[in-house]
Amino acid sequence: MLSLFRISYWSPPRVLVTGFALIILFGGFLLTLPFSSREGLATPFVDAVFTATSATCVTGLVTLDTGSYWSIAGQIIIICLIQVGGLGFMTMSTLFAIVLRKRISLKERLILQEAMNQGSIEGIVRLIKRVLIYSLLIELTGAILLAIRWSFDMPIGKAVYFGAWHAVSMFNNAGFDLFGQYETPFVSFTGYVDDPIVNFVVMALIILGGIGFIVMSDVIEHKKNRKLSLHSKVVLTMTGVLLLVGTIVIFIFEFSNSRTLGGLDWDGKVLASMFQSVAPRTAGPNTIDLTALRQATQFFIIILMFIGASPGSTGGGIKTTTFAALIYAVIAMIRGKEDIVMFKMRLHRERIFKALTITMLSLALVIMVTMILSTTESHSFILILFETTSAFGTVGLSLGLTPELTVIGKVLISLTMFVGRLGPLTLAYALGPRAEKELYRYPEGKITIG
Repeated sequence: MLSLFRISYWSPPRVLVTGFALIILFGGFLLTLPFSSREGLATPFVDAVFTATSATCVTGLVTLDTGSYWSIAGQIIIICLIQVGGLGFMTMSTLFAIVLRKRISLKERLILQEAMNQGSIEGIVRLIKRVLIYSLLIELTGAILLAIRWSFDMPIGKAVYFGAWHAVSMFNNAGFDLFGQYETPFVSFTGYVDDPIVNFVVMALIILGGIGFIVMSDVIEHKKNRKLSLHSKVVLTMTGVLLLVGTIVIFIFEFSNSRTLGGLDWDGKVLASMFQSVAPRTAGPNTIDLTALRQATQFFIIILMFIGASPGSTGGGIKTTTFAALIYAVIAMIRGKEDIVMFKMRLHRERIFKALTITMLSLALVIMVTMILSTTESHSFILILFETTSAFGTVGLSLGLTPELTVIGKVLISLTMFVGRLGPLTLAYALGPRAEKELYRYPEGKITIG
């Protein structure tokens, strides 16, 4: 019985779930303390835990504006939670182990395998080292570029702080920003809607954080290996297609909307459409007023948020590879093909079953939370669905509902962010009993489908 409480007895998914939960509670506790708020007052526990959950799960939904409510200490706590949550606490633990020259045990390698969504533990420590190096270099580059640009708008010290803070937030697909003021909170990047430097740097950080460290490593090693893995090909293709389609759809739907793209020149329209296509890939910032979008555009963004980023990345959602597997399965069924082929390689049926399971569990979660919030919150259905999907996809885009949530609503959205970051399947493995191999199979039966 005592072995149940030993970490060594726990499965990797259970360790991940518990680890993230402890980090959230610790971060929430720190944010409740008076020194974390700008006014020097204690923050309500529900709002502090909500913020800690959003930061650790790299979402970006907030009940209190980050720039105007939290003190420098509070903002540093939030960005530390974002960094740990984005890279994963096991990745950060590995960093300390490497620095201290400690051996990575088999158990730790299995947890890292689960955290990075890898098929085996082979080369997992080497991958983690690359993740840390790539992340540091990308965040540093983004910080320098943003600091240089913002040095023209604010004092150099503040520009450096803003550059470093937002580079970490954007690369980890968190969506938190510091541009809110007392008079105009929750403004995000709307002041830079047609600024090419800010837009392209932020979009690059979001995309690099969203494609996944496996793909990043594969692309960098391409010159040596002379080929990309099937996973990388699928991720890069789906990312490109979704970004292109998203840009075109948003541009067409909002072209004549005077409250969004209508008042911008052609360059501004294209830039804003691109940014709003990138942001739903689990990042969260926005350069135009999302509440002014047409409902068709808002619903399209909901679809993008549900799909999300790619496996092994800092983002959430069902993932691009899951969506691709389902699309190819549908095409194979329509064409009467027995095998599901992607880039001249056959996909194992187990992958399709997993993709279908993840999609159905995710859809069930979004539907259930949306139905409950429709009862507890007095707002329109599209607004509630948008907020719920944003929480599940760890996106952070909001139509303004989050600050007005009831206590029940805050708890539900917090749980949704938590499940979205870890993945419904990981959570099911963590909470469920250990799987046992069946010793027999039932006879095959047939039912009519369709």
